[in-house]
Amino acid sequence: MSSTAQLRYCPDLYHYQRRETRACMVGNVGIGGHNPIRVQSMLTSDTRDAEACVKEALELAAVGCEIVRVTAQTRLIAENLQHIRDGIRASGCDVPLVADIHFKPDAAMEAVKWVEKVRVNPGNYADKKKFAVKEYTDDQYAEEVAYMEEQFVPLVEECKKLNRAMRIGTNHGSLSDRIMNRHGDTPHGMVESALEFARIARAHDFHNFLFSMKASNPKVMIEAYRLLVAHLNALGSDWNYPIHLGVTEAGDGEDGRIKSAIGIGSLLADGIGDTVRVSLTEDAIHEIPVARALVESIQNQVHVGTGQKLKETPVISYDPFSYSRRATERLIIHDIDCGKGATVAVFTSRSKWDALAHKLDKLGDYKPELVIEDSPITCIDPRDDDAVQALNASQSAHLVTITDNTSLLPIHAFRLLAAKLDKRHPILLKDSFSPDAPNNAETENTQSFLPNLLRASTNIGSLLCDGIGDAVLVQGESAPGQSLRISYNILQAAGVRIFKTDYVACPSCGRTLFNLQNTTQKIREATGHLKGVRIAIMGCIVNGPGEMADADFGYVGGAPNKINLYVGKTAVKFNIPEEEAVERLVDLIKEHDRWFDAPVAV
Repeated sequence: MSSTAQLRYCPDLYHYQRRETRACMVGNVGIGGHNPIRVQSMLTSDTRDAEACVKEALELAAVGCEIVRVTAQTRLIAENLQHIRDGIRASGCDVPLVADIHFKPDAAMEAVKWVEKVRVNPGNYADKKKFAVKEYTDDQYAEEVAYMEEQFVPLVEECKKLNRAMRIGTNHGSLSDRIMNRHGDTPHGMVESALEFARIARAHDFHNFLFSMKASNPKVMIEAYRLLVAHLNALGSDWNYPIHLGVTEAGDGEDGRIKSAIGIGSLLADGIGDTVRVSLTEDAIHEIPVARALVESIQNQVHVGTGQKLKETPVISYDPFSYSRRATERLIIHDIDCGKGATVAVFTSRSKWDALAHKLDKLGDYKPELVIEDSPITCIDPRDDDAVQALNASQSAHLVTITDNTSLLPIHAFRLLAAKLDKRHPILLKDSFSPDAPNNAETENTQSFLPNLLRASTNIGSLLCDGIGDAVLVQGESAPGQSLRISYNILQAAGVRIFKTDYVACPSCGRTLFNLQNTTQKIREATGHLKGVRIAIMGCIVNGPGEMADADFGYVGGAPNKINLYVGKTAVKFNIPEEEAVERLVDLIKEHDRWFDAPVAV
């Protein structure tokens, strides 16, 4: 692969332009090309229960789900896809079905008979996945590639014969031993794993496929997708395959929605992505409104008017394929450090501060730190070269932000500012350039809250993942407490300010061996005070040690009603009865000196 310095994933990082792709047909639903961005989800019902799967699929389709995925763990289970498909079609619904395949090529060969699309994970479709560490000789490497190709080609040929689609879906943390040992558990390894399968498909003249590069860490996910698209561009115009977007194991509640918006939203804002799935540890039906709102959020911002394209496009200030925080000088504003690696500060408006003044001591970790009207901040339009030059000529560093009502998308505006501004100047990020009206009550507008949450997460989170931003201000959400909660949760999800326990929780599916939603809540109740500890909650081995990625501890379904506990990617406790497992997880955290008692409420 060529150096990342020579790769481009986006034609214009300062102006929206949707990536042009060929169309991939999944039944009667087109992905990519001139089709709209498609929204999909996955059944949580057991694939062996056709009646439950049909009911859930129809419910999903009724709320706008355009493609439905269902797991097929074994060939025997895959046989039941026929009954699921027939039940859905008998109800007059033509929503396409996708079989999710891990480990079992024979399951894929059975599933492809009954569904419109097959998802394969290159990391575990045929390659070895035992977390073995070894040095592969070229001959050993080639031998495993040949075996993988031997297993994969029959599926490619069957997809061609039956006019099926395929998703080549790589997941961070579930790469094969062969790829891991040569390329590492990195975006580079993820891309190479997917391209191996794509080359085989193309060699057999099969092109009805798309890619995904999922990860639970938004930074990794963003970098992997960018790297994939950059390499597709470099390979030639006929490598213009569509892209499926998703943050795997995003979790539940606001955290899951924020993490999804950071990863998915930032890529959509750069014109990447033809179909999306928001993976929440909730009933699948709740994923669809979030996915639709996320797509609409990007489209609404784009259509508002982003100004004309720049006559000259400055070189961006960051590496899109590798995270590094922008280097600035240190400023102290009202006793709060800002810039030069300091904790990213949280601003609010004077009206919101005043609305919360009576309960500041009760806000815990969600306290406002600075008031924008009371702070020395320089506001400019980054297209105003005279204003930028004046700042760059000043002897002292300034905290700089974008003037409100600027006719640029926030992502594009702050990228432009960072590119033109001397690095010594810290930057205050805003989610929106339309300040909310003064609000003196902690009210919640449920109709507008989700769009506000997604917009803030996309715009601020994307920039933080690129190392831009030393302070944040959420002004698109009018409720004072909610705007602060959004601010802090974005910082946590982007991995730049850890102030609470971090959970990686996979969505339920037919493979899940325990009730993920109830278990996640129990684990939150027991461990929610462990600031800085990352806990993964996985329903089965497929989403187990690999896809936990960088979690400190893992709670993984090993068998029905039996739990395996992990430290990192290593299983250390096996077959624990489910009713004892949360307590045993706490014991494991204590054994590794990561436990402290929750503070006593006063």
